[in-house]
Amino acid sequence: MSKQQTVVYSKPSCPSCVKAKSLLDKLKIEYTVREVGTDITREQLLEEFEVNGMPQPRSVPQVILNGKYIGGYEALSSYVEENGIEGTQQ
Repeated sequence: MSKQQTVVYSKPSCPSCVKAKSLLDKLKIEYTVREVGTDITREQLLEEFEVNGMPQPRSVPQVILNGKYIGGYEALSSYVEENGIEGTQQ
């Protein structure tokens, strides 16, 4: 995974996933969506997180912002609130 890459691990019909993507859109942050069950299996997701030294995901969304593990929507929202939009730039 590129250090500059922003990725949202998501599932269809997930309200928190929609909120996370909407927040990134509002901040004009480009991101890649990886749908669990379509683009990546649950097992692949767990393995990817383990290989990259990130905590095992228990829910979606899971947000990687510019290569930094953030977590779910609430964590993303808090991160932006604490660091401002400049804190989201790489």
